[in-house]
Amino acid sequence: MTVDNKADLLLRSVIQQPLSAGSSLLFQLAEQTSDWDSLLGAARQHRILPLLYLRLADVAPAIPPLVWERLQAAYQRNTFHSLANTAELLAILNLFDQAMIPAMPFKGVVLAAAIYQDLAARTAGDLDLIINERDLKRASAILFERGFDLTIPDRHEYRFERQSDGMIVELRWKLDLAYQRFHTNLGLQWVWPHHPSVALAGARVPSISPEINLLALCMHGCKHIWSRLLWICDIAQLIASVPDLDWMKVIEESRRTGLERTLALGVLLAHRIGGAIVPRTMLKRFASDSTAGRLVKHIESTLFTAPGTPPEGSIPYNIKLLSFRDRTKLFLSPAFLRPNERDRAAIALPPSLDVLYYAVRPIRILCDRSPRA
Repeated sequence: MTVDNKADLLLRSVIQQPLSAGSSLLFQLAEQTSDWDSLLGAARQHRILPLLYLRLADVAPAIPPLVWERLQAAYQRNTFHSLANTAELLAILNLFDQAMIPAMPFKGVVLAAAIYQDLAARTAGDLDLIINERDLKRASAILFERGFDLTIPDRHEYRFERQSDGMIVELRWKLDLAYQRFHTNLGLQWVWPHHPSVALAGARVPSISPEINLLALCMHGCKHIWSRLLWICDIAQLIASVPDLDWMKVIEESRRTGLERTLALGVLLAHRIGGAIVPRTMLKRFASDSTAGRLVKHIESTLFTAPGTPPEGSIPYNIKLLSFRDRTKLFLSPAFLRPNERDRAAIALPPSLDVLYYAVRPIRILCDRSPRA
C-alpha cells in the first residue's frame, strides 16, 4: 500500500527515537493528511497502529472524529489481544517450568514489556517461544492439552493454533541466518546464558539480553527484508531503552555468528528511519560497509511503495547479507554446492545427466531474486 509524502513523514515521525517529533509537527502533519484510509492501511500493514494512536493522542483535534474512533477501536482490540497473549504465555511458561522445559519468549508481549514498557504500545502478534529441540515432543504435548493443533511443522519451527480463540503459538529451536545452508546453530543455547528477566503482569519471565536481542531482531528483520516499519521501530526502541548497551559485546558476537552485515543493516535503518542515537564510533563502523549502505537506501526507498522487495543485482539479497569471508566459506561449502529440488525444478534433465545440476546450481542461484535462495 502506497501513501503520499506527508503520510510517509507522519508514520516515520511516529516511530522516532527519542521522541523528537513534537506535538506541533505531528499536529501539522495530521492536518495535512487527506487520505486517512491509506494512512491507516499502511499503519496496519506496518504493524504500528497502536503506536500511531498513542503518539497522536495529544493532537486528536487535528484528526477527523471518525478516523480517531477507528484508531481508538484498533488500539483497544490490540490491548485486549496483548492481555490475552500475556495470560496464555504465563500459563504455558508455568507448565513448561513444571515439566522442566526451558523456554525463552521471543518478540511479542515480552519484547513490548522489556523495551516499550507498555504492552499495548506494540502490535500483539503470535506467541514465539525458543526451546531445545530435544524438548519439542513434550512441549508439543502440553500445547495439545491446552487445545492447540499443529498446523505447520517446519524444519526449525512448529506452528500451533487453537481454533476456539485463534491463539497462535510458535515453537522454535533454531533461529535462521540469512541463508539456510550457512549453518550456525543459534537456538536456546544462544539466547539463554546470562538472560535477564522482565516484569509481565506481576510475574517475572525470562527475557533475552539486550545485546543478543539486538542481533536476533536484526536477523528477523533481514529475513523479511525489513518489510514492516515495526521491526525498524523495535531496533530503535531497544537502543533507546538500553543506554548502557554493550556495543563491543554486540560486535564480537556478530563476528562470531556471521551477523556483521545483518547488524550493520538493522542499526543503520534504525538510525536513518527510526532516529536511533548510536555512538559515533559504532555508526562510523557500520556506515563504512558500502553494501549495507546500498541495502539501506533500497529498503528506505521501497518501504512505503513496495515493502519486502529484494534489491536488484547479480548477487541475491540473502547472500549480500554475508561478509566477503562468510560468502567465500558458503560458496566453498559442500552443502551449498550440492543441488537441491529448486535446481532440479529450474531445468528438467534425465537421470543420466544428473551431474549437470552442479553446473545449473550456481546459475540458478545468481538468477534467483527471492530472499531465500
